[in-house]
Amino acid sequence: MPAAATVPAMFNWIKDRFRRHPTVPVVRLQGVIASGGGLLAGRSLSIDGVAPLLKRAFDMRGAKAVALAINSPGGSPVQSALIAQRIRLHAAEKGLPVIAFVEDVAASGGYWLACAADEIVVDPSSIVGSIGVISAGFGFQDLIARYGVERRLHTSGERKSMLDPFSPEKPEDVERLKRLQAEIHDGFKDWVRQRRGARLKADEAVLFSGEFWTGKRGLELGLVDGVGDLRATLQARYGAKVRLPLIGPRRRLLSRFGLATGPAGGMDGIGPATLAAVEERLHWQRFGL
Repeated sequence: MPAAATVPAMFNWIKDRFRRHPTVPVVRLQGVIASGGGLLAGRSLSIDGVAPLLKRAFDMRGAKAVALAINSPGGSPVQSALIAQRIRLHAAEKGLPVIAFVEDVAASGGYWLACAADEIVVDPSSIVGSIGVISAGFGFQDLIARYGVERRLHTSGERKSMLDPFSPEKPEDVERLKRLQAEIHDGFKDWVRQRRGARLKADEAVLFSGEFWTGKRGLELGLVDGVGDLRATLQARYGAKVRLPLIGPRRRLLSRFGLATGPAGGMDGIGPATLAAVEERLHWQRFGL
């Protein structure tokens, strides 16, 4: 090709290279939702970890919308509410639409996060819903009695030892727990009503039972708005050359060289790391994942 013929082509390439294409930053919300401490520290979603990512996404120059890539089986209702409210706060301040894309699962607290978006898009096989509250534990009183272990428990306050796993379960304690769960459940239901409104297409007794469904069924119930994947949906909406920068936590220097420390402060060991993995796995297994 003559040198003169390459000049227009090169000019067009440079012009295209520096043209400002539409931008939709993508914030990945993946994992169990829990406070920053405990066994899942560093492995979970919390307001402390997510807030800087949301700020970077909504502050991005030229952003046309913000996308949330959600893959979470739920967890803490408090952290779910804090993250969701922060999303709505930024969206109102910047006037940007928020689109949630559900991957494997957005259930319980994960669905709470999805409802923070103006639109929820799923895969037909995604799991959504589980609008309920759960509390699980163990009772060891017979086990310790079998081995001759004496339980010694001293409290100031008659309710301080409620649902102690080494003492027989008391009906009044269970009733009190159910009242607490009902209050949290009411808050969850109010949030879904506020965010989904007239889009809900089924009786609340069904929607708020704690049951979960596939993305395809969730669309029929009005829990979600459409079926699709993130890239194809955003390219169809904002053009084939839309920029989709992934907003993730900035990696620490040591982690870049494979020297990151584990939750206990040393290199990942089989103690806390293994317990964290088991706890995390239990959350996912509730949904067959």
